[in-house]
Amino acid sequence: MTGHEPRPSRRTALGLLGAVPLTASGVLAASGVAEAAAGSSGRIPADLRPGGAFDRYIKDLAERDQFSGTVLLAHRGRHVLARAYGMADKGRRIPNEIDTIYAMASASKPFTGLAVVQLAEQRKLRFYDKVGDHLDGFPAEIAGHVTVHQMLTHTSGMTDPTNDRPEPHVFTSIEERNRDIAARARSQKLRFTPGTSKEYSSMGYEVLGELVAAVSGQPFHEYVREHVFERAGMVDSAYYTRTEWLARERIAHPYMLQEDGSRVDGVRHLDKGGAGGVKGSNSARAFIGSGGGNGFTTAPDLVRFALALQRDELLKRAYTELYVNAKVSGPPLRQGGPADPRRGEAFHAYGPTASIFNDRRYISHGGGIAGGSTNWSIYLDIDWVAVVLCNYDLQIEPIIEAERSRITA
Repeated sequence: MTGHEPRPSRRTALGLLGAVPLTASGVLAASGVAEAAAGSSGRIPADLRPGGAFDRYIKDLAERDQFSGTVLLAHRGRHVLARAYGMADKGRRIPNEIDTIYAMASASKPFTGLAVVQLAEQRKLRFYDKVGDHLDGFPAEIAGHVTVHQMLTHTSGMTDPTNDRPEPHVFTSIEERNRDIAARARSQKLRFTPGTSKEYSSMGYEVLGELVAAVSGQPFHEYVREHVFERAGMVDSAYYTRTEWLARERIAHPYMLQEDGSRVDGVRHLDKGGAGGVKGSNSARAFIGSGGGNGFTTAPDLVRFALALQRDELLKRAYTELYVNAKVSGPPLRQGGPADPRRGEAFHAYGPTASIFNDRRYISHGGGIAGGSTNWSIYLDIDWVAVVLCNYDLQIEPIIEAERSRITA
């Protein structure tokens, strides 16, 4: 159990007003739409306001059952557009709300990266340290050659643990899950010589999670809760167990698309998997998230994270810059067809991606599980934060594209 008790629910109606401002500390205020609009007079594009093109686009998707979840756009910490659609738990008829808690999948990898940078700031590790400097039992090609920097930037050559299990397994405790990750990490083979290529690796982040625990002396999920979530004022964020996922009404259940077009509750049906993505996968079987992903958070908490990060409340200024700045280049992301020329190159920082769109810098990360799709973006130079949290397994890239093109225009 995480021992983390989320605060009481707020009504979705607050978000449906269109603008729910934050105080300077990142706490939801109750002064309403007028204050939020006045605080950013002349800076909010009409397309991003309540009733604007982006709002209408999300509403249309939801009405056609092509979106279930929460969307939040914030400027200077104030909620400009906040919408929630669909059901968090269809069995109990609990709707998604603005502060519904979602499983983040890989969109929580940047929390792992931030924990590592914090420990480097404290001189407890160095980015050029090898895996074997802190962890035992790895083969020589990993222990003596793979560095912390390479795992953070997906240049380690490590495999992806979600693709190498022949049969699904349901874990029943944190300890069992951690033992399994550790064993598989030590049995893997590298795909390429570390540092010579870039290929997305969840296993690299699983090992980083184990490293955080070893260096800090705290279990990974407890370290992140105390040193990232609590310091950022992320009051609802934690690495919840499957037991909590079932028991807490405010945590959205993933609805996994099946071959026949129906959707199945992944937390209640561990025998079922998703038809898309990694076929047969179901993240609820893991019992708890890890360094590789599936922390839980809310849209307002991600705004609080952005504020805390940019105010240097999580790292000293030099290390904040180190965390967010680009390290390794890669081809631009695209949604079919040629790459969008406005994107320029795509890069990876120490956890989030660090990219440019319309000549604007932003950091972001997305995630996908069977029954869930998530993404958050922090536009570093223009004071915007955008969050898309969905408990359907669908392609949310068009939503992100619609948000990004309007925010950076």
